[in-house]
Amino acid sequence: METLLDSRTEITQAALAAIAHMPTASLPVLMDEAFAQRLTDADLMRIAVLLAQKSHDEGGCPIGAVIVDNASRRILGKGHNTLVQENHPYNHGETSAIRDAGRLDFSQTTLFTSLSPCEICATLLHMRGFSRVVVGDVTNASGTETLLREKGIQVDILEDTRGIDLYARFRAERPELDLEDWKGVRATRKP
Repeated sequence: METLLDSRTEITQAALAAIAHMPTASLPVLMDEAFAQRLTDADLMRIAVLLAQKSHDEGGCPIGAVIVDNASRRILGKGHNTLVQENHPYNHGETSAIRDAGRLDFSQTTLFTSLSPCEICATLLHMRGFSRVVVGDVTNASGTETLLREKGIQVDILEDTRGIDLYARFRAERPELDLEDWKGVRATRKP
């Protein structure tokens, strides 16, 4: 099958945006295995940040995640935080990407997340057996990296300045939503 993105295609911001916005199941129509093999960790983090931007554009919390197979670099799942959009307190970027990937053995995968995971997401990453997690922002939030490492998960920090700036702007503009995403509605109520 002929695809738009192949071994000869330059990896551009437009290509990464197309990957971010196309449903995961349809990605084989867009890109072939040779293109996927050429995606660097920075490219995959940028896709996670583009997904974070998508959530922000929808009125939600700007957090995105991408799951890739370690050997083929094929994208198996991706998602963004939909706490607001779906009115669901645990539809974080990581949980959304895991749900999109489905019932897999995650031990041979890497999850790229635009922001340091919360404790619940970090626990889920351990429970599902992820071998590696790459975090794109420990400037605005951090703390679970040690927990993940203690559970045997390789954690790499690959900060993406666009993602850091996006989350800082969100936190300044919508502090109550940021607090709700991390600690629930109860935390937003004044005593």
